[in-house]
Amino acid sequence: MFSKWKSKKEAQPSKLSALEISAPVTGQAVSLTGVPDETFSGGHMGQGIAIKPSEGKLIAPFDGIIAHVVKSNHAVIIEHASGLQLLLHIGIDTVSLKGSGFISYVASGDEVKAGQTLIEFDMASIQAAGYQTITPVIVTSNGETEFEVACHYGSVTAGKDMILTVASRQ
Repeated sequence: MFSKWKSKKEAQPSKLSALEISAPVTGQAVSLTGVPDETFSGGHMGQGIAIKPSEGKLIAPFDGIIAHVVKSNHAVIIEHASGLQLLLHIGIDTVSLKGSGFISYVASGDEVKAGQTLIEFDMASIQAAGYQTITPVIVTSNGETEFEVACHYGSVTAGKDMILTVASRQ
């Protein structure tokens, strides 16, 4: 579905031991099983968590590179120096909005810092159009590395509270 971003640098990704990932949005962190879309709730996109946002701002959960921004600006993939990639997907079926209600501040290949605003989204207009704003945060698999993912549920503040602990199984 998404192409793997290739670094222009020849350096190999550093080995991932364990990475603590902070919330990219403020709200309530819940299990993926509560996402009203089988692609996410069934784990078909990968392991992770979902956040019911209380504000319309998506930030970088760690320093990294933007591997991909979906054309309609409702989703982004960010890559950590270890090679770990996260899919941050705002809402369910929000691709149908064709970018309406979303403002992206990044492009593929951009270097970003933890806490940097990636996308702002208008929660009221998304909901008024009949879509949910629940935001899956997915550890994507490149097929080469398997990950152990521990989820941390509850009320979270973007950039402050940890939602995932990810370790490679190698």
